[in-house]
Amino acid sequence: MTPTHEELLKEFQEFAPRAPSASALMEHIAKHLHEKMARYNWVGFYLIDPGDPGILLVGPFVGSFTPNARIPLNVGLCGAAATSGETVVVHDVAKDSRYLAGSPLVKGEIVVPIFVRKQLAAELDIESYFTSTFTDQEMHFVEACAGVVEKYLAKN
Repeated sequence: MTPTHEELLKEFQEFAPRAPSASALMEHIAKHLHEKMARYNWVGFYLIDPGDPGILLVGPFVGSFTPNARIPLNVGLCGAAATSGETVVVHDVAKDSRYLAGSPLVKGEIVVPIFVRKQLAAELDIESYFTSTFTDQEMHFVEACAGVVEKYLAKN
């Protein structure tokens, strides 16, 4: 991880025990990732709809466009991460038929599923206006950020 990655991750880990709610923690993470990581042009969380576990609802986010508010679990890169249980990294969304457009400016995307007691609870979704933003190093960093939320949700 880069020094910036380490600094942000440490900040998130220190903030998590003081966070008044999961939503506040997600807002904090989204805001700081968007501010500090130049190529993270949209950062947000999707949450499992409590009324329909087959739907992801947009949660706290920061970015220059309005995201898809509801995404079925079998649609888009968010759906792919949800159904596979694995991080999905796409270096060029124009070359991936699963991509569900949120903005024509988006070139790259990473989606990390967040599980609590082996059940999908949320996802951390980051979109970039640049191709090949999400290297292996970036992927490990984003997964660690999602892990902070996962740990918080598991305790509450």
